[in-house]
Amino acid sequence: MLMEDYTTLDFDIAPVGTSRLADVDFSNLAFGKVFSDHMFVMDFEDGEWKRGEISSYGPMTFSPAMMSLHYGQAIFEGMKAFRQTDGSVSLFRPGANISRFNFSARRMGMPEVPEDIFLQALVEMLKLDHEWVPSNPDSALYIRPFMFATEAHVGVRPSQQYRFCIFTCPVGAYYTKAVKVKVEMHYTRAAHGGTGAAKAAGNYAGSLFPTELAKSEGYDQILWTDAATHTSVEECGTMNVAFVLDGKMVVPNTSDTVLSGITRASAIALMKHAGVEVEERKVTVQELVEAADTGRLTEAFGLGTAATVSPICTLGLPDSDWDLPEMSTWTIAPKVKSLLDDVRYGSGEDPFDWNIPV
Repeated sequence: MLMEDYTTLDFDIAPVGTSRLADVDFSNLAFGKVFSDHMFVMDFEDGEWKRGEISSYGPMTFSPAMMSLHYGQAIFEGMKAFRQTDGSVSLFRPGANISRFNFSARRMGMPEVPEDIFLQALVEMLKLDHEWVPSNPDSALYIRPFMFATEAHVGVRPSQQYRFCIFTCPVGAYYTKAVKVKVEMHYTRAAHGGTGAAKAAGNYAGSLFPTELAKSEGYDQILWTDAATHTSVEECGTMNVAFVLDGKMVVPNTSDTVLSGITRASAIALMKHAGVEVEERKVTVQELVEAADTGRLTEAFGLGTAATVSPICTLGLPDSDWDLPEMSTWTIAPKVKSLLDDVRYGSGEDPFDWNIPV
């Protein structure tokens, strides 16, 4: 999917009269609390997508009987635009996010969004709100496309009406320190045949209570295990996860219970390109316990759009907590972050042409 200058847009644009940009402290950005000037809205009715519009970010009004409130048809994506070293702005792998968004739509019985309109909306929004893209280290413009059922109807069936939206927000680092992670042996994030591979809102709702329980025990996040036996590692909180075992980067396989992360896939490709040995395979809790006991587990980190590379300092294993070695000894996680940053900020090699200038 390539960027181009569209001579004909499939939606309308109504720029804001006065920007809120001057009210933003870009040196102190809390994640997900400051929103840019514009948003994109497009409705699906009568079996087709209607003409969308980019207009000012603001509230929406809906019926109390809106079906997404009752039956949970809601999906989203997380993606970013980055300020380049030369001052320009680029999107990181937008085509991959658009493809995954439409995979989620299919799984949730929702209409797919035309890829060309999706991309046009992203480009035009970034043209309007390019000054909202921050330039501080570890900062970016977070982009949130989402879709939800809007039909007013009480009855269990797919909605016949939907709304697709995109808004953006300037963000700093998601985590400001290494995290303590509890290996979850009771609650589960997803089961085979379910919606675990889709970015469905309900997946995240179901994780909130066990995550709060983990926080009450002194942890920051959960390391999810498989629903059937709780013996295999799947994800870390809202991220994919990777380990360094015997000097190799080991990443749990994706499946219908594990989200196929864009950051995960990018990290694997970049590390292989750099000559680092990477294994994508099943990782068991018992393997982690044994590797921790014998000193073969040297690094653990989350991989996701929001946090990028999030170091794990402590694993809450079934019998006891185990602290990872001091991060000053780590080599793989810092290399992953460095290679990703080189591409996303335009400061180094982009071997797969992922960075798309706007």
